[in-house]
Amino acid sequence: MFGIPLHFDYICYANHPHPLNPMISEKDFGQTAAIIDYLQQVPYDVTRKTLYCAHDLYEGYNPLVDESFNTCFDSKVYHHFVSTGKQRADAKEKLARTLHDHGVYTALDDFFKDHDQQQCVGIMGGHAQLRNDPNYRDIVLLSKRLTEQGFCMLSGGGPGAMEATHLGAWMAGRSVKDVDWALQLMSGAPSFNDTGWLSTAWQVMERFPQEKYHSLGIPTWLYGHEPSTPFATHIAKFFENSIREDNILTLAYGGIIYTPGRAGTLQEIFQDAVQNHYLSLGLSSPMIFMGKKFWTEEMPVYPLLESMAMTGKYHNLILSITDDPEEIVEQLENFRATHQMPLSSKQ
Repeated sequence: MFGIPLHFDYICYANHPHPLNPMISEKDFGQTAAIIDYLQQVPYDVTRKTLYCAHDLYEGYNPLVDESFNTCFDSKVYHHFVSTGKQRADAKEKLARTLHDHGVYTALDDFFKDHDQQQCVGIMGGHAQLRNDPNYRDIVLLSKRLTEQGFCMLSGGGPGAMEATHLGAWMAGRSVKDVDWALQLMSGAPSFNDTGWLSTAWQVMERFPQEKYHSLGIPTWLYGHEPSTPFATHIAKFFENSIREDNILTLAYGGIIYTPGRAGTLQEIFQDAVQNHYLSLGLSSPMIFMGKKFWTEEMPVYPLLESMAMTGKYHNLILSITDDPEEIVEQLENFRATHQMPLSSKQ
């Protein structure tokens, strides 16, 4: 399907032992041929060397026909992923996924040849965050402001708080009135489970094209039932969620903002804390919690982290909590101005 090159010598000796390699049997050649044939038949490109964009990921989708989402490229890959086994795929399928993810990982390296990693700021939060929730708008406006200040916004690339991150980056350079127009339109499909969730996003993108500002989404087919936000201008979609999670946290050198979320967000908080504790990347980045009541009462993670840092169980954590977006912007700008990224972390 994707034109994986087969050398002429390989074709000649596929059914005969190679005269210079008598230990390679006809059976071995046959197995290799079967693997290459499989790699050509999967619905994704195992030789991909570039990041996705919305039009790549949603190839075949027609925003005027909601049902077309079920047959677009992204859905085809997800259905294949499920049918071949999310965790128990056979060796050929695992090889195909590994080759794909390696290419996407390489494409991420290329992305950061043009974007300063120290300017990369992540926003983490719940995938169930509704578009008509005031917190969603707060995230949009915060991300918009940070993008305009020169930061490159990063998220897990899904719906909810992740989508709000990329909508804000997409609307950078435009007025708050334009943002509210977009939010009003999208509020007709507040959840990613609602009909029109993707088509209303597409309408916003068509009305407000974005060519100046970039953002990076890193979703996964493991959670393929949650559609990837099309607002991310660059999309690194992985099969292997562990690689994806590590990338989200590792690439956010400029700091991470934690908005209300549940299990996935908690995992990211403590994984990030470990990286900062051990200075795994050569530095510790800000961990900013947005929403005092949520993070101290509903999900009291912040007091725990603060206590562990004060008693020496965690080291090097740069913790803060606030309800004020302006404080968040100020903290990230101060960190950017006063911390130089070690050369080791640029490798």
